[in-house]
Amino acid sequence: MAPSRIAQTALYQEVAERLRQRIFAHELPPGIRIDEQLLTVDYGISRTPLREALKVLAAEGLVTLRPRRGCFVTEISEQDLDEIFPVMAMLEGRCALEATHRAQAGEIAELEAIHRQLEFFASSNQIERFFEANQEFHLRIQEMSGNRWLRQAIQDLRKVLKLTRLFSLSIEGRLQQSLAEHAAILAAIRAGDAARAQTTMHDHILAGRQAVSRSQPQQEAMA
Repeated sequence: MAPSRIAQTALYQEVAERLRQRIFAHELPPGIRIDEQLLTVDYGISRTPLREALKVLAAEGLVTLRPRRGCFVTEISEQDLDEIFPVMAMLEGRCALEATHRAQAGEIAELEAIHRQLEFFASSNQIERFFEANQEFHLRIQEMSGNRWLRQAIQDLRKVLKLTRLFSLSIEGRLQQSLAEHAAILAAIRAGDAARAQTTMHDHILAGRQAVSRSQPQQEAMA
């Protein structure tokens, strides 16, 4: 009996991950209704693991369950962004502060290496690669903080932001501005100035929101 329960749990988690990736890739765009019958056929599963998977995604804010209407991929409004980014700024600012207090020489060296990648991708205008390195830069700071609760809260919000297709880094001057902001964050952490690290990270996230408000809905944009 126990092995059966474990297998069932693994199944709905796998279904949730597949749907999560399709949502992030916008194969299932915001606002679209999830066709449960089609998915059960495509995945060769019953309704039970699919519905359990949808509950997981609903808890993450990626889908919205509407009584008697079905399940829809969540749409993010401008008001949502106005509310999410200040929270992100507060959380990531705190993360930078704690990371600075705990930072070891080897961790700072790793962060410096990521920043060199950011410099290279910015100089060669490789926006997608810059975006990927940017994600890694923020993730490393979250790991350096040693605060799993902060990291979880930030990652949950970043999942929601992936529902948007906003491409701020293509705006003239934003790539170099973002690079300069990362350099300031790194300099503060390297100097052991936790308060400055917190402030620069906070301002960096809000600058990302300002850039998003000027961008067109083309691709994901994160601070």
